[in-house]
Amino acid sequence: MHSRLWIFRDIDPTQRAALASALSISSATASLLMARGVTTLDDATAWMSPSKPHDPFLIPDMETAVDRLHRATIKQERICFYGDYDVDGMSATSIYLSFFQGLGANACAYVPHRVREGYGLNEGAIGRLAGEGVTLLVTSDCGTTSHREIALANRLGLDVLVTDHHQTDEDLPPALAVMNPHRRDARYPFRGLCSGGLAYKVAGAYQAKYGPGSVSLESLLDLVALSTIADVVPLQDENRTFVRDGLKQISLGARCGIRALKHVSGVTKACTAETIAFKLAPRLNAAGRMDEAIKGVRLLTTESESDAKQLAEELDHLNRTRQQLEAEIMREALAEVESRELPGAIVAASRQWHLGVVGIVAARLVERFHRPAVVIAVNEQGIGKGSARTVPGFDLYQGLASCRDLLVAFGGHPSAAGVTLHEDRLPEFSERFAAAASQWAHSAGHVPSLHVDSEVRLDEVTHRLLHEIGSLHPFGAGNPEPMFAGRRLEIVTARVVGEKHLKMTLRQGRSPALDGIGFGMKSLEAQGLSLRTPVDVAFTPEWNHWNGEDRIQLRIRDMRPTAGG
Repeated sequence: MHSRLWIFRDIDPTQRAALASALSISSATASLLMARGVTTLDDATAWMSPSKPHDPFLIPDMETAVDRLHRATIKQERICFYGDYDVDGMSATSIYLSFFQGLGANACAYVPHRVREGYGLNEGAIGRLAGEGVTLLVTSDCGTTSHREIALANRLGLDVLVTDHHQTDEDLPPALAVMNPHRRDARYPFRGLCSGGLAYKVAGAYQAKYGPGSVSLESLLDLVALSTIADVVPLQDENRTFVRDGLKQISLGARCGIRALKHVSGVTKACTAETIAFKLAPRLNAAGRMDEAIKGVRLLTTESESDAKQLAEELDHLNRTRQQLEAEIMREALAEVESRELPGAIVAASRQWHLGVVGIVAARLVERFHRPAVVIAVNEQGIGKGSARTVPGFDLYQGLASCRDLLVAFGGHPSAAGVTLHEDRLPEFSERFAAAASQWAHSAGHVPSLHVDSEVRLDEVTHRLLHEIGSLHPFGAGNPEPMFAGRRLEIVTARVVGEKHLKMTLRQGRSPALDGIGFGMKSLEAQGLSLRTPVDVAFTPEWNHWNGEDRIQLRIRDMRPTAGG
């Protein structure tokens, strides 16, 4: 059994006791708050209550953007909302399209084809849009690094407004407005907005200055929640409120496209962040990975139940195809990686791989080998395009920047990025990128780890604790699910369910026995344990709804023999 290094949060017990007393909450819940940087009563109140929205006009170039949008709307200029082919880009484009069509704007949407056109703005699309009479181009989730393409748009008579949250260089593109919270001159107090959140802020700024249209801002929060969860931005500050309110709309089925998507996904209960991440988002992303991402925009903006049903079924079919293709590429990538000594970072490439799924395969390789991974699909012309994913702590953007002389292009976030390079550069890129990751791992002493919020006794895991944890929802990036650890637990029973899941009953001293489930853990023997072995268990407590009854269940994240037996 390969247990990870457990890293316990540094919690001051005096502060924890004071916070628990002031808020009338359990010590375990106070530990969770402190592990998220919440140490005062005011901080805790703000964390557990809806946050006040920030002034959208603090985002760079916001006023310039809404003034230009207003002029285009009033004069019936042709506006094109140009989005990326992932859920964030689709959702942001849908927010823009819905809101401004509700104002009577002459608006259309464009999403490039992943394989034929690639990420972001491209010159061919700009030329076609100019030929169709577009005079205002508004990007979503792209444009920050598109200097050449935006210069072309300007020459063709198009004004360009950029809404993007990718990392920026010092030199900004020649757009009329570049609304990016990562700009060095940004005064906006929260940098964690995704492009869906930014589009929502643009709509809010427009409404604040020029008045509402027929589409209310509140009705767009389901789209903001979709993009925020799917793009794995931090669920902090405004994002927590966006997601909390948006999930309510998604659960109620306020938008017919999302209702249809829930139906084909088999979602019948209230939606959580996990529902979005593992059910709805993959089907939307399948449109951009395997076909035309504009189908996702059509699904999210249609008001026709029949069209929504047809589109949702298409996306569900594309997702099944994507899963099959992903499994094939993963097998081939594993064979390539395991055929040689494991480097500091994995770079795998093939001319046979589909560009639409390389990002997912990269993420799977990171999970399996605990090191950064870049997976690249090479086309017939010898141009490789790929996706990179990483482990906590290693900044992909900076790692790729150290190889920039070998790359045609790159961009993204510290945790996810894209690359383009010539096939003959692959060996040198693989070597240099792996060296950068190895140097970081050596200096950081990186080993697979698990961050634990607090040690608890099993008799502290009560209905009260789970109700208090519920007030900290939604969980995700920047607000992870609670992680507790119990020491010296007795395994009362253990059995394998569903072929590979370990179902157990655990007890600590005279505590009530609690059920636990370790997904994918197989048997006790596979974990190097036996019924006679006292164990330390890292877990997330949750409700298990069964036969009309709510029971506490421990979702086991890691397990190891208690030191000293």
